[in-house]
Amino acid sequence: MASLPSSKKPKTKTKTLNLEQVRRLGEQLLSSRSHLNNLPLLLTFISPSSPSSLALESVISLQSFFVPLISEIKPPGNDDVGEEADSVFKTWLKDRFDEFVAALVEMAVSSQTDDAIREVALDAIMEFVKLGKDGSFQASSIYNKFLKNIVNAISPVDSLVNLLESKYFNYADVRYFTYITMEKMAKVINETDIEDSTKPDSENKYRNDMAIRHLYAILSSFPPLDFSKEPNYEMWTEQGISSKEGKQTSSKPSTSVITKKLKLKFTKAWLAILKLPLPLDLYKEVLATLHENVIPNLSNPAILCDFLTRSYDIGGVISVMALSGLFILMTKHGLEYANFYEKLYALLTPSVFLAKHRAVFLQLLDSCLKSSYLPAYLAAAFTKKLSRLSLSVQPAGAIIIIALIHNLLRRHPSIHFLVHQDIEEDAKQDNIGEATNESESNKPIKNKEKLGIDQFNYDEKDPAKSNAMRSSLFEIDTLRHHYSPAVSRFVASLENDLTVKSKTTEMRISDFSSGSYATVFRDEIRRRIKQVPLAFYRVTPTSLFSESDFPGWTFESRPEDEKSVKRQRVES
Repeated sequence: MASLPSSKKPKTKTKTLNLEQVRRLGEQLLSSRSHLNNLPLLLTFISPSSPSSLALESVISLQSFFVPLISEIKPPGNDDVGEEADSVFKTWLKDRFDEFVAALVEMAVSSQTDDAIREVALDAIMEFVKLGKDGSFQASSIYNKFLKNIVNAISPVDSLVNLLESKYFNYADVRYFTYITMEKMAKVINETDIEDSTKPDSENKYRNDMAIRHLYAILSSFPPLDFSKEPNYEMWTEQGISSKEGKQTSSKPSTSVITKKLKLKFTKAWLAILKLPLPLDLYKEVLATLHENVIPNLSNPAILCDFLTRSYDIGGVISVMALSGLFILMTKHGLEYANFYEKLYALLTPSVFLAKHRAVFLQLLDSCLKSSYLPAYLAAAFTKKLSRLSLSVQPAGAIIIIALIHNLLRRHPSIHFLVHQDIEEDAKQDNIGEATNESESNKPIKNKEKLGIDQFNYDEKDPAKSNAMRSSLFEIDTLRHHYSPAVSRFVASLENDLTVKSKTTEMRISDFSSGSYATVFRDEIRRRIKQVPLAFYRVTPTSLFSESDFPGWTFESRPEDEKSVKRQRVES
């Protein structure tokens, strides 16, 4: 056997080699072991800073060299004691293989690498994972190191994650062991963040934020699995998902066992992610997709109740976005949340009608107020507050409010009195009570003392104390004279007899929830009108306003203005 070359990388000759020379080095290495000196030389070209053509040629040559030797690339055991030369060679070969894998990982993760080389490097890494350690993911450390380098990368890794998603995340065993690694790394980041929280300006804050973003990018990139059907799982490695962790068995687990294992690891990974201090923008993104991508695949969705209720209690946009997941847990998984309607009532502000996710929120608001068991005071409070908001929101928001009030009045006959509340009779009853208490002082009863005063307290956070039952929907009558024709026309829908459900139908909030100034304007310019207002005058006006409009004022044109007007007419 040829003598082993030095493990040190040559520093000089690499700069003078061209593509043809690098290709010849690879061919010599593959043809005979007498050219093992070429191996360290080829390793020097596998770097993000190397020319793409030289790096690609080196990767292909070294991959072709190491694949047949996978079985020999392992730490020497007790059976190699008598064969010192062979043991030394295997040790040297393993060290070079580890260098090759580390260079491949660096090439795949680096943002400076060309996309074509990144894909070749990724394929080489996954091939070594497949062939090494008897095809067992559990015993392979290459994939774990690869994922850790992705998570700890400082530069963006979107292109690499997209490659993993399109080529390897469809395999069940890749999913399974990715979930395990993500859970472990999330726990490490959480512990590191707790330690760094005692320091005022920690240098690891930026790194932790980037790691959290990369963790979420990997977990959210998995293609969805429909667990309701019997899936046909495809494995990347020969062993696949072993029936017992850490033990290799010849029998393959059943589909139901694989599904159960996947859901369990998926749940643990996401719980570990949600315990991390998520950046605000990432927090919002998680809440926006949680109800669609995460909750249906959890082994026990009710386990998210703490995270969602905590998010719902924050208020503002965070509460609006947490409502979707919380609503699913309440309606489908039996979650009881005592102050749910109080928090929902507090979210009704003018800003919510301008929020990015207002469409989903307004549709959920309509669904939450659909139950016939809703108390009358709650239905009245929501109806009245929406009515008050209609005076301060944009025209598209006023249209949504009219649709919501229409549905509320139709569903809850107990609040129809809000359409016309006879305040004078209530005032008489209150004044009669006051008169009996003040019978000793012969003061006259003022029946109209409370007329024109709305008893509703808009600033009250508790709907039970808002006095909505003593108010009326006078704001809706104001909308008849709204400056937007779309609003003034649409408010006529509330003039129908909503007490007879057979004569009316519920309005679909989804048809109005995405409205904006642009949609209202677009609908208006598309309308066909019968009469068009024209600026027609029998006599040419000499002033903008007539003198009768402003008594005591006179509007006279100056001579120079008349000359300028005549000059413009002549020139035209």
